Amino acid sequence: MIKILKSFITVILCCLLVPAIAQQKNTYVKIETPQGYCVVKLYNETPVHRDNFIKLVKARYFDATTFNRILKGFVIQGGDPDSLYDKSKTLKPAQKWIQPEFNPALFHKRGVLAMGRDDNKDKASFTTQIYFVDGKTYTNEQLDIIEKKLGWHFTEAQRETYRTIGGTPFLDQNYTVFGEIVKGMDFIDKVTAVKVNKDGNPDNEVKMKITVLTDREVLKELKLM
Repeated sequence: MIKILKSFITVILCCLLVPAIAQQKNTYVKIETPQGYCVVKLYNETPVHRDNFIKLVKARYFDATTFNRILKGFVIQGGDPDSLYDKSKTLKPAQKWIQPEFNPALFHKRGVLAMGRDDNKDKASFTTQIYFVDGKTYTNEQLDIIEKKLGWHFTEAQRETYRTIGGTPFLDQNYTVFGEIVKGMDFIDKVTAVKVNKDGNPDNEVKMKITVLTDREVLKELKLM
């Protein structure tokens, strides 16, 4: 009777835990350019941005775009430029605005992936514009000033990251961060090394190819198998 009861409890626990584990599982994508590639983990804490991005990646939408604005010490922006969201133009079905998904734990450290936007009051993201953060390091005094401007307080862990790794703290809670590089951080250095004009537009197109990785590919890329 005790063995049967233990088996029953085990089955119940499995039924409860398996869905939770599946829900926590992250999706990973590989972003390739002529300069190099990186592997990005998408955050489950920003499901709308995550799912929108995955849908477009599977449709090969971004493969027809480039990293068109490369600003060393700031960001690497790609996908559709702001001009394609001009209200006087007819938008493609994929071009929409989605409401921000700000999370205090997700911030603009170097290597994160975020959605771009214009200066709309709702801070809604452009569904087809992305950017990687390059950024720079900040002192505590500089972070204090940014806090006052934003009315926002960085945690000590965030401050340590901005002091040592760097990022763009003044973008926090203004643009939605939805992923981060987990392999190939030198991708940022390689892309920001390309020759650009005064506006950050590269002399030669930096085309991108993005794919959703299978579980096996993730294990191989992260050398877990």
